[in-house]
Amino acid sequence: MKKIILSLVLAVTCLGLVNAQENAIGLRFNLGYANGLEASYQRDFSDANRLEVDLGLQFDNAFSVAAIYQWVWDLSALSDGFKWYAGPGACASFFKGGANIGVVGNVGIEYNFNIPLQLSLDFRPGWYFFKGGNDFGWGGVGLGVRYKF
Repeated sequence: MKKIILSLVLAVTCLGLVNAQENAIGLRFNLGYANGLEASYQRDFSDANRLEVDLGLQFDNAFSVAAIYQWVWDLSALSDGFKWYAGPGACASFFKGGANIGVVGNVGIEYNFNIPLQLSLDFRPGWYFFKGGNDFGWGGVGLGVRYKF
């Protein structure tokens, strides 16, 4: 498990050295299956793709980390500032008595205001592996509020 966390930290650090256009930092509120609160960071690689890294605390005393590669598409036909995104990722959760890792998907919609504020609404299902078995989780809906810089 330590190797997985170290690999994730190294990957995020290396990706942070890439020259990106924009970043966003804020909170993502998990509603549903994994109720909790996450510190959320987004790093744009271009207008069409980015990395999102979330560190969370679930209300059932679990700590989680997720890294998701997202493809981003413009929805300005709906209204200026709207985009939608989807992508795959990985996650790990640590709780009293154990831990699990998982493969997750993410699909959502966001609105970028004329000020440096972003609101997002997304869905994150996943397949989770743990000692003694595995489980498909529908995840839940996440509501994100981020400052863009």
